[in-house]
Amino acid sequence: MTAPLTLSEGGSLYDRIGPDALAALVRRFYARVAADPDLTPIFPADLTLTAEKQYAFLTGFLGGPPLYHERFGHPRLRARHLPHEITPTRARAWLGCMNAALRETPEIGEADARELYAALARVAAHMVNTPEPGREGQG
Repeated sequence: MTAPLTLSEGGSLYDRIGPDALAALVRRFYARVAADPDLTPIFPADLTLTAEKQYAFLTGFLGGPPLYHERFGHPRLRARHLPHEITPTRARAWLGCMNAALRETPEIGEADARELYAALARVAAHMVNTPEPGREGQG
């Protein structure tokens, strides 16, 4: 789940987006997360470190320097998220915040935004670890 994205010509997605646009995306994303009623229960009130971790993770995930590995070790995404109840609703809310942040970050081109969103949609689906309340056992 942490292989860098280099799906098209022109270098990695990180090379195409760049660190400044990625930082802007993360700031806009967490501003939305902080206001989302589905997400605030599973996030800390102070999102500073969370945003730093997200930036570091995305940098490596998109083909840039392995900042997350250097500072925090292997991402172990699913294991690190297991203590949090991530329902399908929360995964969709997370993706909604990311989609809005991508649209609000004009420094990221449309094709690159689509590529990033598609990759993060797969990650979000993988992070779901809790059924919707009242839907246990329903498939």
